[in-house]
Amino acid sequence: MTVVLISRAESAATWAAEIRGQDPELDLRVWPDETRDLDPAAVDFVIAAKPPPGAIAAYPNVKAVLSLWAGVDHITSDPEFPAHLPIARMVEEGLTRGMREFVVAQALNAHLKMPEYIRQQNERVWRPEIRGPHGTEPLVDEVTVGILGLGVLGSDCAAALRDFGFQVAGWAKSRKRMDGVDCYAGDAERAAMLARTDILVNLLPRTAETENVLNAGLFAELPEGAYLINVGRGEHLVEEDLIAALESGRLAGATLDVFRTEPLPQDHPFWAHPKITVTPHVASITRVKTGVARLVSAIRAFERGETPEGVVDPEKGY
Repeated sequence: MTVVLISRAESAATWAAEIRGQDPELDLRVWPDETRDLDPAAVDFVIAAKPPPGAIAAYPNVKAVLSLWAGVDHITSDPEFPAHLPIARMVEEGLTRGMREFVVAQALNAHLKMPEYIRQQNERVWRPEIRGPHGTEPLVDEVTVGILGLGVLGSDCAAALRDFGFQVAGWAKSRKRMDGVDCYAGDAERAAMLARTDILVNLLPRTAETENVLNAGLFAELPEGAYLINVGRGEHLVEEDLIAALESGRLAGATLDVFRTEPLPQDHPFWAHPKITVTPHVASITRVKTGVARLVSAIRAFERGETPEGVVDPEKGY
C-alpha cells in the first residue's frame, strides 16, 4: 500500500518519521522529494496539509484523502480536487483537548476582564472593573457562553464550559442534543441563541454558507458588551465590522486565533487594537503521536471497506 504525504508545513519530516515508526508496512512517500520517480497510478492514499493545486489530482487511483488538520477547506479549495474522493478530517484526542483548554481559558479571561486588566497594567492604571449589581461581578453561573458550531470540537468545548459552571447555549445547522446545554438549530433559531450570549465562541466549519458570518448583522444580535472568541476560520470574520463593533462598544473585546492571512501582517490593525487579543493559530494543534495513530487507523479502516470517524459529507462540506 502506497501513501503520499503532501504537506507544506515545516513539520512534514516529523510526521513522516512518526508514520513510519507506527506502521512500517506502509510504503510512505513524502512529496515532492520522494515522489519524483513514483508511478502516480500506484498511490492508494494521500495525507494532506494545504496541498498545492492539482497535487492530489495527479494520483488517479487514490481511494481517500486524510487531512492533517481538523478542517478540510485547505483541500477542497483546490479547484482541481477530485470531488468524488472521500476526505477524513483529523479527529484525535490531543487536538480536541487543546481546543477545550484554549476556549475555557479565553472564556474565563473574558469573564474576569483579564484583557482590560493587562491594558491597565501597561498604563499603570488601578481601576477595578466592577459592573454588576451591588458592587460585584457575576459568577460563571450567571454568564452565558454561546457556541456557533456543535461538531466534535464545539460539543466538547460546550461540555467543558458547562461543567465549569457557565450557562451554555449552542447553535448548529441541524438539531443537536446535549445534557445541560441549550441547543438551537437552523437559521430561525440562531437569533434567539445570540440574544442571550455574553461570550460568543465561533467553531463553525468553513463553507460557502459560513464565510463572513461574523459580521455587523450578527454583532447587532448580541447583547451590548458581548465578547467574541474566534477559533473557527479567519474567513468567518468581516474584519472591518469587528473593528467598528469594538469602537462603538457593541462588543467589549475579542480574542482572535485565526486570520484571513497568516502570519498576520505586521501592519495589520489587529496587532495594536486595545480590545483585541491576538494568538498565532495555536488554539488547537494536532499532536503528532496521537494524530498519526488516527491516520493509520483511518487508512486501515478504508482498506477494510469501512468508514472511519470524521469522513466529510460532500454536500455539507464538513
